[in-house]
Amino acid sequence: MAAPHDVLLIVDIQNDFCPGGGLAVPRADEIVAPINRIASRFGHVVLTQDWHPADHISFASRHPGHRPFDTIELPYGSQTLWPDHCVQGTPGAAFHAGLAVPHAELIVRKGFHRAIDSYSTFFENDHTTPTGLAGYLRERGLTHVFLAGLATDFCVAWSAVDGRRLGFEVTVLLGACRAIDTRGSLAGAMTDMRNAGVTIVENVT
Repeated sequence: MAAPHDVLLIVDIQNDFCPGGGLAVPRADEIVAPINRIASRFGHVVLTQDWHPADHISFASRHPGHRPFDTIELPYGSQTLWPDHCVQGTPGAAFHAGLAVPHAELIVRKGFHRAIDSYSTFFENDHTTPTGLAGYLRERGLTHVFLAGLATDFCVAWSAVDGRRLGFEVTVLLGACRAIDTRGSLAGAMTDMRNAGVTIVENVT
């Protein structure tokens, strides 16, 4: 069992990120059962949920002349443009039906501000606007964050790096994550996490 100060952060196990979804991550459905097993060992679990308005700024459909996976500059920095996904209240935004974590204590929704994207579960993509998760964890006395979910190279990695920046111990359960890996994003994310002092666990059971 995990220690009392450990928390498992399960990132974005949602239909749109799974096969057949609007922004399907390759082999994403493979990690649902392992995450269920891992979660059963944790007394504290937090879920995150991408939760976009229909006209979110990160959608390529908002930017004439651009296609999904193009990169543009916005006031808060570089933004990868995505297919429409995880629109509030749609089936695509719902958690995968196989996710079975009834003891999860909190759901953190992110990406609901129309004019800014949010990969990290700790900050919007301006790296300064907080989600409130850090305060919740500190008030609960949870100091070691374990991460699993989607996608390794975006929401998982940004959460891991921000967690370290905020002073948490962070471990990424890489075997319970899957990546999009566009234009070298996975290699870059792995380097960023290691440079930040994130512990990487390759295999999970």
